[in-house]
Amino acid sequence: MASASDQLAETAIRSLRDIVPPPPISWFPQTWGWLVVALMLAAAALFLFLRWFRDYRANRYRREALAELEALEGEIRDLATRRHALQSLAVLLKRVALAAWPRADVASLSGGAWVQFLHSREDGGVGEALATILDDLEYHGDADTNILPQNLAGDVVVAARKWIEGHHVST
Repeated sequence: MASASDQLAETAIRSLRDIVPPPPISWFPQTWGWLVVALMLAAAALFLFLRWFRDYRANRYRREALAELEALEGEIRDLATRRHALQSLAVLLKRVALAAWPRADVASLSGGAWVQFLHSREDGGVGEALATILDDLEYHGDADTNILPQNLAGDVVVAARKWIEGHHVST
């Protein structure tokens, strides 16, 4: 009896087969709709990247101007170099404007017209201290710029930074 059951068990064991796993699931979309959605998402991502890259390149002049302003900030706070640094700041702002707008609109501006141009291109305008300095800087001597209070010199730099970062360029 034991040999008959052993024979049956042995036959049953020989007839066993390994479990066959199913084929791996494909990453390819099963329907055309998902393929269209994937292509649309890729196109949108490409569009957003190209737009960001265009804006990044278009704002290069701002990044360079801000770096130059950082270098001028210490000179504006120093009494010995303040007059030259304020003149350099005025030149920097003019260069920024020339990079953003047509030369015919910007190059001839000076004094009150220049300050008005700066006010009109930024929501908050330029600060009062910066407007005063830009309006009549060429008429001040070294003594006048040296009596500029330290906090007012800081306000000039902050106003210039705010204008460089925030001016609106019509596209």
